[in-house]
Amino acid sequence: MGDGFHTEVERLSRMTFAIKVGKISSEEGIRAQKEIFTLLPEYARLSTTLDNGKENHLHYKLREELNMNTYMADPYSSWQRGTNENTNGLIRRYFPKKTDFTDVSQEELDEVVWELNNRPRKVLDITHH
Repeated sequence: MGDGFHTEVERLSRMTFAIKVGKISSEEGIRAQKEIFTLLPEYARLSTTLDNGKENHLHYKLREELNMNTYMADPYSSWQRGTNENTNGLIRRYFPKKTDFTDVSQEELDEVVWELNNRPRKVLDITHH
């Protein structure tokens, strides 16, 4: 598979992180996960719940290298990763399905993430700036 992006949503702050990947693969997935999670303090990276895609095959490296618990969502149970799935849907408003990510830079992805992270959020009781 071709270019894409990997997302994580930190549970405490609901901050979104997205890293462009060169292809959808386990090697690119773990690279992106480690890049995202090493930015966070230990208390904010206790665990992650991943889907069952092949790009998450190396999830055990998060346990070994970052002391994180990893969980796999049950098949066809995207609700078990609700915040992340919802966030992916918001990102898809900017980059619809079939977007050729070879034409999208990390900077463009960062701009979208910035917009999402700076939106008012009822769940955090942040309704204005």
